[in-house]
Amino acid sequence: MDSLQKLNLLFISLAITIFSRNIATDLPFIEVKFPNTFPRTTPVKNQSSSIPSRVGSDECRLWTQVCSDEILRLAQEQENVAWLKRVRRTIHENPELAFEEYETSRLVRTELDSLGIRYKYPLAKTGIRAWIGSGGPPFVAVRADMDALPIQEAVEWKHKSKVAGKMHACGHDAHVTMLLGAAQILKSREHLLKGTVVLLFQPAEEAGNGAKKMIEDGALDDVEAIFAVHVSHEHPTGVIGSRSGPLLAGCGFFRAIITSEEIGSSADLILAASSAVISLQGIVSREASPLDAQVVSVTSFDGGHSLNVVPDTVVLGGTFRAFSNSSFYYLMKRIREVLVEQVGVFGCTATLNFFEEQNAIYPPTTNDDRMYKHLKKVTVDLLGDNNFAVAPQVMGAEDFAFYSEVIPAAFYFIGIRNEEVGSVHIGHSPHFMIDEDSLPIGAAVHAAVAERYLNDKCS
Repeated sequence: MDSLQKLNLLFISLAITIFSRNIATDLPFIEVKFPNTFPRTTPVKNQSSSIPSRVGSDECRLWTQVCSDEILRLAQEQENVAWLKRVRRTIHENPELAFEEYETSRLVRTELDSLGIRYKYPLAKTGIRAWIGSGGPPFVAVRADMDALPIQEAVEWKHKSKVAGKMHACGHDAHVTMLLGAAQILKSREHLLKGTVVLLFQPAEEAGNGAKKMIEDGALDDVEAIFAVHVSHEHPTGVIGSRSGPLLAGCGFFRAIITSEEIGSSADLILAASSAVISLQGIVSREASPLDAQVVSVTSFDGGHSLNVVPDTVVLGGTFRAFSNSSFYYLMKRIREVLVEQVGVFGCTATLNFFEEQNAIYPPTTNDDRMYKHLKKVTVDLLGDNNFAVAPQVMGAEDFAFYSEVIPAAFYFIGIRNEEVGSVHIGHSPHFMIDEDSLPIGAAVHAAVAERYLNDKCS
């Protein structure tokens, strides 16, 4: 073969190689194996007409105000807002309790499929871990909880719960919807992501510590930071609220079974238990710093129903809360000591249960200062100074705390308060309602927080 023939064959070989690589590049959602790519356990629909078009200026490889404006515009497009409302209403009509979120999880997976987003399922029984971006580091996560509450809805509206005794009375239907909205935005801007955004759809926040089980199943593998939102009737619609450090309290429960030390004893168990209740009230008032908010409350007392019989058992119980682990576990220790010693004065014994085996202890939710500052910066650029507020500490608890114990985290509130639509009631109320105008705002904040985290990390 002469030199001219060899040269011709070389050009033909190069042309075939380039043509083949162009075809592979143009094919939708070819799965590329990165060192840190997660296994795909559920098929993805590659040809869905719902896959968002590529959107976003290449100028956003270096963040400017234009980038924030693009994300907010995408979130507030009329078609997108209508989709978010449909998703939220469907979830609201079909509430499912902790670890029973099968249909909610199915809906999420269907939407992820239609967007061409890969995911792993199941985690923690019904949970999902999805991802958008390069498939490689850095990894940043955003989480939404999916479970409802055992409450009969009292709000009369077209999309009222269809399941008797179950209701989305804490806004988790909105949380799922906002994260799906963020997924759509991020997918359309995937070419701009300098790493990977992990989307966590978590079961059982209300009961069962779903976060703990998600972590055990690998939800945080390779993830270096995480964010999450909760709707709040304390803030006007669209206002974002958060703070650095402890935001939500650690929460625990206790139950004491009080009996006589000797069978046939004439010990007065009612008196012994009552004395213990009074003594428990002194733990916070006499031992805690007034600058360190803590709670010990007895909320249950059962000494029987007979009016002329001294009971042989009294059962009492309650809750305790604090904003630091040291204060929280100090309360736990002192509750045990006070109950055991105080009833002992009356010749009785107390058997304590803190429900640790039932995963009923929630640590404080503490925001990392760097993640809080990132959230604030993103929110102000996205929504303006007037739409960010420093939130007060709240005695409520959240299992997002388990994530914040593992990696830097920031938890924040999004306002839903709007008297005109009846969105004024506290969570866990049968009258709970949300202002759906918060949905695109929450989606935009999620998307901007995640994309800009990767952008800043790699700048």
